[in-house]
Amino acid sequence: MKKARKVFKIYERLYAAFGPRRWWPADTPFEVMVGAVLTQNTSWTNVEKAIFNLKEQRSLDLESLNRIPYRKLADLIRPSGYYNIKAKRLKSLVSFLMHNFKGDIALMRRQDRKALRKKLLLVHGIGPETCDSIMLYALNKPVFVIDAYTKRIFSRCGMVKENVTYHELQRLFMESLPRNVRLYNEYHALIVQLGKEVCRKIPKCNLCPINKLCYNTKMEERNG
Repeated sequence: MKKARKVFKIYERLYAAFGPRRWWPADTPFEVMVGAVLTQNTSWTNVEKAIFNLKEQRSLDLESLNRIPYRKLADLIRPSGYYNIKAKRLKSLVSFLMHNFKGDIALMRRQDRKALRKKLLLVHGIGPETCDSIMLYALNKPVFVIDAYTKRIFSRCGMVKENVTYHELQRLFMESLPRNVRLYNEYHALIVQLGKEVCRKIPKCNLCPINKLCYNTKMEERNG
């Protein structure tokens, strides 16, 4: 099976198994951006607690985060872990939005995809995964998000090597699929679902909806 066809086949099977994920859960595009920073190196459950704290203090908007003292912000987002580091990163993101787009996310959304991505990657604490999560989920830009689950699943499926780079794996998806925001959104969310529930560090291959397409499963069958 050709790689492009297999990439889409995996999507079809995951969608049939899990259904639409309706990810990213947020009330505003700015909340998505904040969540993308907070979710670094932690679980979404912890992010939800930090988001709740910000909402309780009426601080989950651009102007409020711009004004809030650094130490108070760090305390509010404490449940997300690495809160001092993340507070600095949120402040850097807010500064970027204020200085480049006057805080206007609609204006930001109208920017050229490639040029905007380059600018975002220059913001302190914004790496490729966080950047692309912002691009896809907050700005509706057709950029496929790669994470640890994606690398694990697609290397086990024999699609890429375990040491594949972020951009190499991203290119596989973006060359195999139509440039469609909704498709990229659903596919990434389905990959996360599979990685969390089934394709874990110790995989539950017998429960996996893509086990027939997986190199890892075939090798296990061969080895008895």
